[in-house]
This record gives sequence, C-alpha cells and structure tokens, in this order.
Amino acid sequence: MRKIAVAMAKGGVGKTTTAVNLAFGLAREGFKVLLVDGDTQGQAAKFLGVSPRFGLYEFITGCDETGQSVSRKDTLCLCRKNLWLLGGGIKLVELKHWLGEQPRTVRQGVLANALVPKDGILDYLIFDCSPGWDVLSVNILMAVSEVLCPVALQGPALEGLKTFFGYLMSAQRLNQELQLKYILPTMFDQRTHHSSDILRQLRRLFHKQICDPIRYNVRLSEAAVRGRTIFEYRNSAGSAEDYGKLLWRVQHDGQKDQKIA
Repeated sequence: MRKIAVAMAKGGVGKTTTAVNLAFGLAREGFKVLLVDGDTQGQAAKFLGVSPRFGLYEFITGCDETGQSVSRKDTLCLCRKNLWLLGGGIKLVELKHWLGEQPRTVRQGVLANALVPKDGILDYLIFDCSPGWDVLSVNILMAVSEVLCPVALQGPALEGLKTFFGYLMSAQRLNQELQLKYILPTMFDQRTHHSSDILRQLRRLFHKQICDPIRYNVRLSEAAVRGRTIFEYRNSAGSAEDYGKLLWRVQHDGQKDQKIA
C-alpha cells in the first residue's frame, strides 16, 4: 500500500484540489483508495459533493462528540467506486486536543497505528494536509512514506517551500521512511513571466522530484463548487490533462527514492 501526504506549509496552493483529483483518478483506474482529510476546513468532502456524518475524529477516538461509541466502519464514506473518505472539518480541533492529551511516548504515532488496513484492502492511502505544523500534522507525516508537495507558481512560492522543508526534515528524524517524492507546480499561468520564472527555478533545484505543472484553469474551481472532480466535470480541460500526467507519474514513478539532503 502506498501512503502519500499532499502537504505544504502555505495555504491556497491546491492541496485539496490535488488530493481529491489524485485520489479519484487512482480509484477510476481500479485502485482502492482511502482519502483522509486532515484539515479543519473539511474541503475534501465538499469537493466530492458528500456530507459524511462521521470522519477522522470518530475514527481515531472511537466516539462522537456526545461520547456515543462509533465503529470505524461507520466513519468511512464511500464517495465513488473504489474511493472512500475519512472526513475532516472543525471536529479536528477537538482531535488535536485529544492527541495532545495522549502519553508523549505514543502521541505522534496514533494515526500510523490506527490506519493499518488488512493486506489487500487498500492500494493507496492519501492525506490532504492542513498548512502549518501541529500534533495532527506530525501524526500524518509519521503515518506516510511519501510526500507530494504542491507549489503555487505565484507570489513568494519558494519561501513557503523553504518553511515546509524545515517541517519535513524534523519529521524525517522521527520517520526514516519519509521521502519527498514529488514537487507539483500548480496555478501555472503561461501568460506571465513570473510563473515561468518560478517553474524554471523549481526544475533546476528539484530535477528529480519535479512534476509537470498544473495549468491555471477556472474549470477546477467550477468543478469543486459543484462537488465533482475535474475528470467528472470537464475531462477535456487542460487541467484534467495535467492531473492525468500526475496520475501516470505517481503510478509509474513511485519507486524512485529521494530524501532531502
């Protein structure tokens, strides 16, 4: 089973868009995929057009906010064929408090120990991570072995990437299997020199991890508003083609290893 975190220290770079479209695309290819929303905004469910009653909070704690027992099976929302979601949302604030109250010796590995499916049940476990660094972020990076880092080709993109590398290097000291596998340029606007300049810098600095860019396309926002993936909403859109390239890269390039020096 491949375990991938879609993560970046900066918000608004396309993490949820990438996590949702990657998860759906893999499921459409016949792989069994669990998408875990680690963000208090709970956008993954909205992007998929579902409203799960339970999610990651109940999966980890074993109960709802009233203290009633909830089975793990009931926390999994089947969104599409082969695609399940563990929803996030505001209840993750309470989950962070709950994690903080656990013994220090086990606190960072709660998620990794909980998300251990039986052999053959899942092919991919994908996390949509929130920006920033807290006990839940650490738990997610302890539970995965690969990181896909979206970088928006706008503004001070490399500054956000530098901050994230600090987080990632700290996590690698605790999880030696953790690898930076993919740098995904997003919001690529071919009409501006700024986007092209940042893309050239990324290609020079991360020639092994760099992926083909996701072009800026209003269809991505329209799809999300309608609770559909770009493949379902407008499969002919340029961004659908771009995410198709990412799917191919993840499937065929998954064995290449590259850690931060």
